[in-house]
Amino acid sequence: MKEDFLKYQAQTSPYPLALQISHAKGSYIYDTDGKAHLDFVAGVSACSLGHCHPKVVEAVQKQAETYMHVMVYGEYVQEPAVAYTKLLASLLPPSLETTYMVNSGTEAVEGALKLARRATGRSQLLAARHAYHGNTMGSLSVMGYEERKSAFRPLIPDVGFIRFNNQDELEKITDKTAAVILETIQGGAGFIEPTNRYLKKVRQRCNATGTMLILDEIQPGFGRTGKLFAFEHYDCVPDILVMGKGMASGLPVGAFTASNELMSSLQDSPKLGHITTFGGNPVIASACLATLKEITETQLIADTLKKEALVRKLLKHRLIREIRGKGLMLALIMENAEIANHVILECAKRGLILFWLLFEPRAVRISPPLTMSAEEIESGCGIILEVLEGYKQ
Repeated sequence: MKEDFLKYQAQTSPYPLALQISHAKGSYIYDTDGKAHLDFVAGVSACSLGHCHPKVVEAVQKQAETYMHVMVYGEYVQEPAVAYTKLLASLLPPSLETTYMVNSGTEAVEGALKLARRATGRSQLLAARHAYHGNTMGSLSVMGYEERKSAFRPLIPDVGFIRFNNQDELEKITDKTAAVILETIQGGAGFIEPTNRYLKKVRQRCNATGTMLILDEIQPGFGRTGKLFAFEHYDCVPDILVMGKGMASGLPVGAFTASNELMSSLQDSPKLGHITTFGGNPVIASACLATLKEITETQLIADTLKKEALVRKLLKHRLIREIRGKGLMLALIMENAEIANHVILECAKRGLILFWLLFEPRAVRISPPLTMSAEEIESGCGIILEVLEGYKQ
């Protein structure tokens, strides 16, 4: 099967990990040899309720037996998507009331950028250096990492960059700027949080210039940081909220949310200003609804901060320079990239799944399911410490 995987399925890197999967349940992924792997990555923050959560599985099975795809987005009234977007609106600030469901986070970014340009009549977009918002052409254009962009130029025009957490560069936001797009917590750059009320000051500058503020919560959203959305930590409400990854606990989905008035600008002049065939798919929406209910009707969000504290308490070692991030969106910053690589690859041999970050080579990702138990966290952290102790410099 590995040979077929390498020949018939397109690869994203020269050396894929190529773990052969049998099944997954809860906090574990099982390979075809029957070995259990404790999952400290959760499909890169996507499996928020772990693998095959019974409430998500039940919702998917029930909907699949009722109806699946019936019509392109926004034409037929389909109960799963209506129920989901209504519940989501009840949990968000009043200005974030109308949601457009799409197929992935990067498509949600595309929709948000189009919405900002359509609503303001402006073209300029500003993003952060070392930002990651996806890999389609628009999302790639607002990626702040030239090494990953240069092979695909020319990209969309009139895009500039500011340094995250640098307040002096906020003057670059002017009355010509359609939108500023920022990750609420920078992901690929190393799980970097905003400091010194940075997001609040970006919000104020956007208000002063009539600029849309787009916050990308694709990774930190849905309870991962100890709030339903990370912007709640920083007293900053965006004009457009982008989400994805953990919203369906492992199924492909994305969405962007704004005011009803703002979102209505996609309805006309031109009509079909944004369109998708499979966005809002009823099976996916059912998984979204089950996930959101489980996250918000239990102690999972509050427990996320307790689990963060446990990780920070356990993972103290001379080779770990710092632990960045919030909740269960954490990155161990090692002394150098060699140590980070060693930890990830050696832990994999011992049945613990860790992963890298895109732009910070010293980082080791820890983003387990929100449902992971304290005992499982202790077990995984123990493996990390064993590997660090065995590292020969």
